[in-house]
Amino acid sequence: MVRRRYRLRLPTRTLELGRRTLVMGVLNVTPDSFSDGGAFLEPQSAIARALEMECAGADLIDVGGESTRPGSEGVSAEEELRRVLPVIEGLRGKLRIPISIDTRKAEVAEAAIAAGAEMINDVSGLKTDVRIAQVAARRRVPLVLMHMRGELKTMQQRPFARNVLRDVIAGLRASAGRAMRAGVPKDRIVVDPGIGFGKSFQQNYELLARLAEIAKLGFPLLVGVSRKSFLGATLAGNGEPLPPEQRIWGTAAAVAASILGGAHIVRVHDVLEMAQVARVADAVAATRGNHDKPQMRASRLTRRDKKK
Repeated sequence: MVRRRYRLRLPTRTLELGRRTLVMGVLNVTPDSFSDGGAFLEPQSAIARALEMECAGADLIDVGGESTRPGSEGVSAEEELRRVLPVIEGLRGKLRIPISIDTRKAEVAEAAIAAGAEMINDVSGLKTDVRIAQVAARRRVPLVLMHMRGELKTMQQRPFARNVLRDVIAGLRASAGRAMRAGVPKDRIVVDPGIGFGKSFQQNYELLARLAEIAKLGFPLLVGVSRKSFLGATLAGNGEPLPPEQRIWGTAAAVAASILGGAHIVRVHDVLEMAQVARVADAVAATRGNHDKPQMRASRLTRRDKKK
């Protein structure tokens, strides 16, 4: 897999995707997120955390005011805005890297962009509120479209897809189509296979192993595996899944697999550690890419020699 390069245009800059992996730091301004709920609920602690992640090597910060863990109920747009706006506004002039707003609501996306966010991350792939695409088009910001099978409250209880790769590719293609019909240019769309969102543990591994096939859709790939439950189940001791904060080494392995499979952006909680993982995985990927063509030439020469 040789990762394709893209240029992602934001209002204030252009991000190069594919030269190296970009690290997106997770900033949950929520009381109930599965991994760090309540840790950064106060605006000042969230602002400090964002600046800390930037120093640790984050290339983007993804701010979310509504938990998207399995079984979550959701909150109103007013509550979501009450949580995220003080943080985004407080980071204006302090943070040098772009802010992404993690939301499924057009009202929240609109207000967050007005406050300084430069990207929208919609985990529902426009199934919750298609108007988000209109906001992205009007504001000229990139839109991340994630695949989620079902709804947050019941996604891990419903029957899983018989063919997960076909389900994810079809869903992402449909989401991208909705976005482009709303006026979002193709070069401002990023897709995310939605690891952990309506997939069995084994299906998550299948998607990681087959990211190259999702890349054929022609969009940059964002992958989020950080601390997720399929890792806790794999690393279970005495039948008990590891708690989220102890899944860092499993996360590291999954992040490396994502990058070697073609991910352009990885979304993580542990920025310092995963930035190191990304640098090493990028070095491996670059070496592999540099050797592909010479090996092909050598193979052709060998075939010609045999004919002689």
